[in-house]
Amino acid sequence: MSAEVEEEAIATTYRVVSVEKSEAPEGLPGDNWCRYIIGQGSARIEGFKPGTVKAVTAHAEAVAEDLNLRATRGNSAYAARRRK
Repeated sequence: MSAEVEEEAIATTYRVVSVEKSEAPEGLPGDNWCRYIIGQGSARIEGFKPGTVKAVTAHAEAVAEDLNLRATRGNSAYAARRRK
C-alpha cells in the first residue's frame, strides 16, 4: 500500500485518540469516570463512561470499530425525520 493511500485510510478511520480519568459529568453520581475521544481526521467524538481506564479504553475501541464497520458497509447513524 502506498504511503498516500495509507494516510488516506488512516484519516478516514475512526480511532481512539485518548482516554483519561475525569470528574463525573454534571448531575451524575460517582467518582470513577473517564473521558474518551474518538477521532476521524479532524472530527472528534467525546464521551464519558464510568469505569477504569482499561475498561473505558476497551469500550472506546469497540465504539470506534463499530463506527468503522458501519462506514465500510455504507450504513449511517443518521435517520431522516418523517415528514407529516
